[in-house]
Amino acid sequence: MNRQEAEDALRRAADAGEGDAFPLFEAAIAFAVHENPERNPAEVRAFVDAGVERLSQRLGAESPEEALAETMAGDLRLGGDLITYDHPDNADVIAVCERRKGLPVALGVFYLHVARKCGLNVRGVDFPGHFLLRIETSEGPLALDPFSEGRVVLPSELTRRALHAGLTPNVADRLDRLMAPVSDRAVLIRLQNNIFARASQRADYARAERAALRRALLDPADHRPWLDVAAAREGQGALAGCLQALGRAAELDGGAALAARAARERVRLKLN
Repeated sequence: MNRQEAEDALRRAADAGEGDAFPLFEAAIAFAVHENPERNPAEVRAFVDAGVERLSQRLGAESPEEALAETMAGDLRLGGDLITYDHPDNADVIAVCERRKGLPVALGVFYLHVARKCGLNVRGVDFPGHFLLRIETSEGPLALDPFSEGRVVLPSELTRRALHAGLTPNVADRLDRLMAPVSDRAVLIRLQNNIFARASQRADYARAERAALRRALLDPADHRPWLDVAAAREGQGALAGCLQALGRAAELDGGAALAARAARERVRLKLN
């Protein structure tokens, strides 16, 4: 798969709808190949296939949450990167497979794919500051932390984390809100937001542009990725491309027109 083929795969994912039809893991692979096409995703596909086989064996003797955690953190040795948390590889599923460590949301993609292949009902949770998973069990939903070896996060800990993240007490006590599931598309967009933010902080505007473009491909009706594409192109001095992206943002959403128009005028001044 080359970069153009990866973009085509993301366009197909964008048209796939939500739910079971959405190709979560294949879209994540397309993200990784788009970032670095000189890699073969065969190893990461074999990696998750091994996880599916191991989890299916464990489910006969263990609870769903225990079997999933033991499979992903024990058998596959996936865990959070505590030492080099901001390393770009932590948000790339091919690199995560090679290193066996990554960011919570990147690890969560592996958990979601393997769990669902074995019939488990697991969804992503867009928890503030730290991505979590929600698994449905016979005793009700549980929160799992893929960064911490898939361990169960107790309700009291969820509330503590929510307060630490700045949520108000009346919201931090609402477990239905704290554990509200999000779409797989939203999971992948959060993954790219991580890449964009870190690349922008390092002034790696080429990488930031690619991350923003992948968001635009995956969610073509949203104007906001194009504003980020424009910012990244401006950082590279690609002012004509910046103007093009701002124009695209204004086309997609009238609410973005004012901000995009002001940005276009500012960039035009640089061109003159």
